[in-house]
Amino acid sequence: MSAAALIDLARDGGVKIATAESCTGGLIAAAITDIAGSSDVFDRGFVTYSNAAKTEMLDVPPDVIDTHGAVSEAVARAMAAGALRHSDAALAVSVTGVAGPGGTEAKPEGMVCFGLATRDMVHTETVLFGALGRRNVRERTVAYALEMLESHFRKPTNR
Repeated sequence: MSAAALIDLARDGGVKIATAESCTGGLIAAAITDIAGSSDVFDRGFVTYSNAAKTEMLDVPPDVIDTHGAVSEAVARAMAAGALRHSDAALAVSVTGVAGPGGTEAKPEGMVCFGLATRDMVHTETVLFGALGRRNVRERTVAYALEMLESHFRKPTNR
């Protein structure tokens, strides 16, 4: 999936997109805005690397972070929903993960939690990319997030 194809799908659907990023530090927004004409569909991106930023910018409840940890589907869900609330977008993607190096047994390097939200639903999932190194984990996270956004448009009910 290319960002250019995503922009075309969003433009055809009349859908604005927002991003909420932690471990990628804005790389998803950058991939989208690297394409000329992205302003037709890209509303805004939130880089919420710290827990405080997640809470202040996206309304992620501190107790959700305390209970589940910043790298969790619960936080990815709250980030995606918060990006919608604080934007004019109808579709938002969020990522929070352990790019590396390091990690723990419970949350190893390469573990990334994704959220995809519309006004009607929030879908979350976790991908274990493995200990590929920081750069590779981040690149794969961007590609996977773009694929998630594209898959939204490929569903028959969203065309």
